[in-house]
Amino acid sequence: MMNRHLRKAVVATAVITAGLLMTACQNDDVEDGASGTGGTGVEASAAGNAKGVSGSFKNGKVTYLAPGKYIVSVPGKDDQQFFVADDTEVYGAGTVCGEAGAKVDAPCTLDQLEAAAKKDAVGADVEMKNGVATLVTERRAAQQGADSGSDSDSGSDSGSGSDSGSGETAVEGIDKGKGVNGTWFGNVSYLAPGKYTVSDTKGIEQAFFLSEETEIWGAGDICGDAAGQSATECTEAELEKAAKKGVGAEVTISNGIATRITEDH
Repeated sequence: MMNRHLRKAVVATAVITAGLLMTACQNDDVEDGASGTGGTGVEASAAGNAKGVSGSFKNGKVTYLAPGKYIVSVPGKDDQQFFVADDTEVYGAGTVCGEAGAKVDAPCTLDQLEAAAKKDAVGADVEMKNGVATLVTERRAAQQGADSGSDSDSGSDSGSGSDSGSGETAVEGIDKGKGVNGTWFGNVSYLAPGKYTVSDTKGIEQAFFLSEETEIWGAGDICGDAAGQSATECTEAELEKAAKKGVGAEVTISNGIATRITEDH
């Protein structure tokens, strides 16, 4: 009887000791991952605690690190790691996606960004919040900007070529009063929330933004009744839905922002 009790005590002690050793090893692994130079500590900080870096990184070079993880290098600053998420917006100008000579930045996928950054560092501006990129915009090459600025046939008004070789994004140009002005008749297509393009008679697309003051009038496709005698005022949501399929309209633009969109009857 005594031997049996002793054996049970020894087994119980061994189990407890093994459990303590396993707990200690697991704690060491967590501490090593958090304090090491790898991605574990950064991911916990950026995603879990929402304490990642926020800000704008202009004139940077974006380099691929791992799936969903990149570095942006800006002259005069330390390299900054960041992540991408499902709602990260990516726009290309020939390297990530799109055509190098196009006057409109093309919306790209995260897979296209990864493929481009794996080949070579991509010149881009990165907007970041809590360590996660909200916007990655590929910068246009200087010669492409110069070409687009000298193309006098780019639209029905002189403002169409106003995106000259400055390398600035469309939003920056609008902030500085450099957006296009004029009226376009053509097909309106959806690019991103609040951002659209309208093609002219030559098939050249002009990007524009919406604002709360933009008037949208439909005649059956955006909203309203095709057989109606007058246009119907529509919502932005109705325009977005129609533009994802493509809709003919007249678009009046002031400083890169549509003031009025009228669907073709």
